[in-house]
Amino acid sequence: MRGALKTGDFSIVIRLATGLLCGVAILGVRGIGLLQQLELDIYDWLLRSRPAAAVSESRITYITISEEDIRRQGRWPVTDETLAHALRLLLDYQPRAIGVDVYRDIEVPPGHEKLTALLPQHPQIVMITHLGGGTVSRIPPPSVLQGSPQVGFNDILVDFDGIIRRGLLFQDDGDDVAYAFGLRLAMLYLAQDGIVPEQDPAVPEWIRLGRITLRPFASSDGSYVNADDGGYQILLDFGAAGQALDTFSLTDLLEGRIEARYLTNRIVMIGVTAESVPDVFQIPVNYGSYGSNQFPGVIMHGIITEQLLAAAIDGRSPLRGISELAEISWTLLWGMLGGALGSLARSAWRFSFIVLGGLFLITLSVVALFFSGWWMPLGPPASTWIIAVAIGEASTLAREWKDKARLMQLFSRHVSREVADKIWQERDYLLEDGRPRPQEILGTVLFSDFKGYTKISEQLTPQALMDWVNSYLSAMTGIIMDHGGVIDDYAGDSIKANFGVPIKRETQEEVAKDAVSAVACALAMEEELLLLNNHHALNGLPTVGMRIGIHTGPLLAGCVGSAHRMKYTTVGDTVNAAAHLESFGREAIAESQGRRPCRILVSESTAQLLGNRFQLDCIGEVHLKGKTQSMLAYRIVTEMHAQSDTSSEGAAGD
Repeated sequence: MRGALKTGDFSIVIRLATGLLCGVAILGVRGIGLLQQLELDIYDWLLRSRPAAAVSESRITYITISEEDIRRQGRWPVTDETLAHALRLLLDYQPRAIGVDVYRDIEVPPGHEKLTALLPQHPQIVMITHLGGGTVSRIPPPSVLQGSPQVGFNDILVDFDGIIRRGLLFQDDGDDVAYAFGLRLAMLYLAQDGIVPEQDPAVPEWIRLGRITLRPFASSDGSYVNADDGGYQILLDFGAAGQALDTFSLTDLLEGRIEARYLTNRIVMIGVTAESVPDVFQIPVNYGSYGSNQFPGVIMHGIITEQLLAAAIDGRSPLRGISELAEISWTLLWGMLGGALGSLARSAWRFSFIVLGGLFLITLSVVALFFSGWWMPLGPPASTWIIAVAIGEASTLAREWKDKARLMQLFSRHVSREVADKIWQERDYLLEDGRPRPQEILGTVLFSDFKGYTKISEQLTPQALMDWVNSYLSAMTGIIMDHGGVIDDYAGDSIKANFGVPIKRETQEEVAKDAVSAVACALAMEEELLLLNNHHALNGLPTVGMRIGIHTGPLLAGCVGSAHRMKYTTVGDTVNAAAHLESFGREAIAESQGRRPCRILVSESTAQLLGNRFQLDCIGEVHLKGKTQSMLAYRIVTEMHAQSDTSSEGAAGD
């Protein structure tokens, strides 16, 4: 029908649709969060694999309060007087910003008056507050700074697996918009370079620092599924992972052991690192010269601050996830590719090659995009690819099993195992719509029939006749199959066999080999007939003669019948000629050599392909039934090397 899909095209559509469904299924599994941990683990691996960004200079110095500092102070927390003294020392070095990651919601005497007098006088000092939420209580900043820009919240976003991958910049605290501790410090630093947060020209709701827009994190970015995206969050890229951290102890500061270059014109952050004051967080990469992935809170805020400075000053774009539509399209594309290519995976090594090759390309694409700043999930397309290829291979194997069963149903009982295996190996060429495709070939056809069958059938009971016929046909079938013939049909006591089918012969030598096999088969059938006759004679059963006709020429080979009952056969003038050669002159040609029980006639076209392999006796032109032109025919006497062996034995006996 015009415009209808061909079977091959329909098969491709089915495979593509199967791959598409695999992608939809994986996206459904991903949508309920079952792949989230795996994908985040892959994301962490990508972060660790990415080359660290080059950092021209360190802009942050850390003053840490360690266990040794607490012992020297003789108490925890350190007093307001000690803190005020440390801040005055830092102010002398004129840092751009000072961040104190130590709570001062209540006074720690002595020296509270000194600290409260100092803080408002120096806007470059930022103290912390904790917004809390849920079961976590809110911790206010020093009362003297309440509501001022010298306060930043130190809340840190921790993922469900205990790892920090995001940073929170703004949060609506119910009364106003609160600024993060790290953002406050970055703004103070950048202000001296004339850089202030601005609205993005394209999306006013987004923040722009210098040349870089900080795209806010969305709940389904990257590998996240329905994550909390409240406030204004960004993905942390840990770009300066290889940078050395300039850290000094509180004692070093108080005793004047820090060089001015580590404090002047920098951000100085004061925080606790003592083990007795637990404030440790885990990140997905090893950060800093110590190569650790666990840091106290003050370092975590420094990592966020460093990323903001790098974006505004160095133009380092933060990581950003691709759109959800792109993620879906990417996954479905690999599903359809897997479904299409899965049909090629017909063996274990091919399956492994295709699966591993696809995974390599997916991984390479994801890594290349990630190194360019785009987070493309690896889990969904990789899972879809593997499943689609596996289903494609399974469906192909199932279809091939069905095709093989049908093909073997047509051939296996009528050809040798070697020929059957060869037919299966050539199935891509031979099969069309699950059945052997019609093809014009050059082959040899053999017809055989008993002489005297009608008379014998009158002498035996039906059961005895059937057993008698089957004994002959079974023996002849084995011989034909052993010589590479394909038995086409049984008709009572007659057999039709083809040589050179169904695999098309490409050379004249192959056609000649089939003709030789057919004649050799006929002689072997004669020998078997003699043995069967002797056996039957000894058991009081009738014996029989046989006529064989062989002709080589063009044939049309293919299947006839319905889907429920199908038969592989050959048709054409060559078949008719072979059949008429077998039945020619049933009683006209007397058999010599003691009236041999088998007469074998071959056509001239067959005789020309035999070379000197057989002794032939030309019987002249014969007029075959149904043909207007006569045909030169030959009778096969014997195989030449067999005759030589017999003559030698006779000479030796004489």
